[in-house]
Parts: sequence; structure tokens; C-alpha cells
Amino acid sequence: MQQRQASLNGNPVSAISYGAWPLSDSSPRPTEAGAIQVVHAALKGGATLIDTADAYCLEQSEVGHNERLVAKALSQWTGAQESITIATKGGFVRPNGAWVSKADPKHLRAACEHSLQCLETDCIDLYQLHAPDPKVPFEDTIGALGELQNEGKIRYIGLSNVSVGEIKTARSMIEVVSVQNRLNPFFREAVSDGVVDYCDQHELVFFAYSPLGGGRLNQKLPKIAELGPIAEAHGVSNHAVVLAWVLAQGTSVVAIPAARKVRHVLDSQSAAAIELSPEELALIDATTFSVA
Repeated sequence: MQQRQASLNGNPVSAISYGAWPLSDSSPRPTEAGAIQVVHAALKGGATLIDTADAYCLEQSEVGHNERLVAKALSQWTGAQESITIATKGGFVRPNGAWVSKADPKHLRAACEHSLQCLETDCIDLYQLHAPDPKVPFEDTIGALGELQNEGKIRYIGLSNVSVGEIKTARSMIEVVSVQNRLNPFFREAVSDGVVDYCDQHELVFFAYSPLGGGRLNQKLPKIAELGPIAEAHGVSNHAVVLAWVLAQGTSVVAIPAARKVRHVLDSQSAAAIELSPEELALIDATTFSVA
């Protein structure tokens, strides 16, 4: 598996890592045994980072479902565990299945404590702010993350769904090692707004979430004519070509495609071996990826 220039826990980060959210936040869910098989397939294929969150669940009463599932999968993994980074997030609650920001210091502390229990660890590898909370001063949220790190509850701090300005503010207060924002050919704001470039310049890992578009947009990719000849030339799927395009957007970029099935994990990981030519990248850049 191709590795990126940045590292966490002293280990390089796999270019294609794994987003575990659909194992918990989708209906119908895979069986627990099936979900664990998917996580193991990602690790066997060379993924060195698994991305989860306390809010990856169906509603508030089962917060931590995905973290508990990831922990169980790791407890049954017979490979080397020291090379695996678990990244989780706090800053949302799920009343009646809705997504509601809640990133005040009191909640973040309670959420972090709960994540420690769910992940069965005494220190979280990478704890990410899931998103800024418009009801809470950003500096208060960042200060809470710094306190949790000083107490040894989290090793590294990351941010998600943030602007360049917010990254700069956070970095003036604490050490930030990663940023997780949306990036795919349908939604390119992480590139156009300068976040990817900023991460490249400052050696922050940029985690691209929804790298295939997410939901129904994933299903559009086989029908995009411009991708077909590129996929055929490389002997991969249109989906893998899109992931290769995402990786090409910056030296810091790590794609975290989600998957509910082993075959989708393997298809995504095939993208790590693809190097798109300048002409292929330009063609994808110029292609319209409609969200309609």
C-alpha cells in the first residue's frame, strides 16, 4: 500500500485508509461478523488508519456503536496492532437520528471519556473535532481539546469540516496534525478554498472524506463517460480512478472511502497503485460531475 509523506504514531499513513461509518450509520446494517470481516479486509489490504466517530450510529441512545465495533474488530485482529492508528471524533449528538453540533468543553470532555471506554483504550491515537459548533466560541472548543491532550487522554489532535482560517486559529493554540474535509470530483471546495494546499505546505495530513461523492453520487460514477477509458487503461473501476484523482490533489491527501462489503474495500485499495497521467488528471478536472 502506498504511504503518504506525513506520519502518525511514528508510522506512515496509508494513502487509502478506511472509513468505518457505514458499518453503524446505515440501514440495514451488516451483521457484526460481516462488519468485522470488512475491517479485517481493510487492514489486510494495507490500511494503517481506521476512521470512526462517537456519532456514527443511528440515534443518541447508541452513541459509540461504531467505536465499539472497531474495538472488537481490532481485538480479533491477529496482525501487528502497533502500526494501526484509530482516529475518532467528537462534537455531534444524534437526537432522534438528527445531526446536531455540540462542541462545548463540557460535552467534549464527556464525549472523549466515553470514546475511551468504547475503544477500550486509555489514550486515543487521534481525536478530531467533528465540526465547529456555531453556538460555542471556536477558541473554547480548541482549548478543551488541548486540555484533554495535556491530561494524556488523546495523543494527537485533528480538525474536521474547517476553513483555513479556523486551522490557523487552532494551530495558534495547540498542535494540529490533521484536517478532515470533504473532497471528491463533485465537491472540490477543499481544493478551491485552499485547505488542501495549506495542509501540504504545513505537513498536516488531509483526510478526504466522501472521496467517491457519498450516497447516491457513488452510483453515478459508472455512468460518467470520461472515466471509462481511463479505468480501462489502468485495469480498474471508475471508482478507483476517482480515488486516484483525489490522492493526486495533494501530497498530504489520504482518502478514507467507506465500505460495507469486502469487495468494495478491495476495489478502493486498488487506487493506491494507480498513477494518473497529467492528461488524465486534466480530463477529470474538466469533466462535469453533476449532483442533480
